[in-house]
Amino acid sequence: MTSARDDILANIRRSLGVNGAERTRRQIVDERVDRAPRGVIPARGQVSGRERVELFRRQVEASLATIAEVASPAEVPGAIASFLRDHNLPATVRRGEDPRLEAMPWADTALEVATGVSAGRDLNAVSHAFGGVAETGTLVMVSGPENPSTLNFLPDNHIVVVNARDLQGDYESAWAKVRMAFGKGEMPRTVNFITGPSRSGDIEQTLLLGAHGPRRLHVVLVGG
Repeated sequence: MTSARDDILANIRRSLGVNGAERTRRQIVDERVDRAPRGVIPARGQVSGRERVELFRRQVEASLATIAEVASPAEVPGAIASFLRDHNLPATVRRGEDPRLEAMPWADTALEVATGVSAGRDLNAVSHAFGGVAETGTLVMVSGPENPSTLNFLPDNHIVVVNARDLQGDYESAWAKVRMAFGKGEMPRTVNFITGPSRSGDIEQTLLLGAHGPRRLHVVLVGG
């Protein structure tokens, strides 16, 4: 019994007159994957140090997200508690098993913290980003039990922690860092690039937040 995917790929191969096992074609693909050629890189993100942090902040805010800076990981739970309080949200969060989050002093706050994937009933989630892209204020999220992808999409309010040292200037540099961290054949199941809260303007050009995911995205930048 074949799957719909198998049927689609078989139809594509038939139209191309190939069977997918041709040695030359497979070699071309392997060589391209090994080289991972870089695309066009805009000049905007080619800054470093504090300039990169400031660019990231501006782009995050331009994407309708909010951002707060803290000096150390120990200040993260307090910053999250302040964000929830300022927006009149309950002091509850769900996070994954990321050891960086686990080591933070959550007990110093009144936050009620749950761990694991979201089943869709959580109002607030906290994730730790793999990195960020200053060019567009984008967060790079890799999937796994440390930071489940369900936390990226199901809760109404998504709070993402990212270290300033993990900010890259452009997408190509971010991808290079992912490849270096995981290695060929060991990539995470998904890599999500998140820019701002979920939104749609399809209906009469009216912007609707939370159309396909969180209606709020708040970034906590550590060590800027």
